[in-house]
Amino acid sequence: MVTKGARQAVPVYSTELGRICPGCSQPAASCTCRAKTAVPKGDGIVRVGRETKGRKGSGVTIITGLTLGLAELKELGSQLKKKCGTGGTVKDGVIEIQGDHRDFLVATLQQLGYTVKRAGG
Repeated sequence: MVTKGARQAVPVYSTELGRICPGCSQPAASCTCRAKTAVPKGDGIVRVGRETKGRKGSGVTIITGLTLGLAELKELGSQLKKKCGTGGTVKDGVIEIQGDHRDFLVATLQQLGYTVKRAGG
């Protein structure tokens, strides 16, 4: 008897294959569900702005409009954080760098070949 809302048990590890993806039931090395992440569509312009909303007055530099996959976005975010000498994160296709580094990031992204605009004030 199956009740409403009951979940079927899905294996997550096999001694034969190793770690198994619970989404597609394939070995983690050949997972197909994670490869389907969509690259966001944009107008080809990377926008660099500053935001303080929800951070108790502390500002972060926001980089939007990058049409990269999640892995490439994280790699670029890591490079930019190292160049700025500060922390940050990648959330929902947006790179957040702690502090106000707009001018430096605009110049850096232009050197990498992106079309960049400063957004906001």
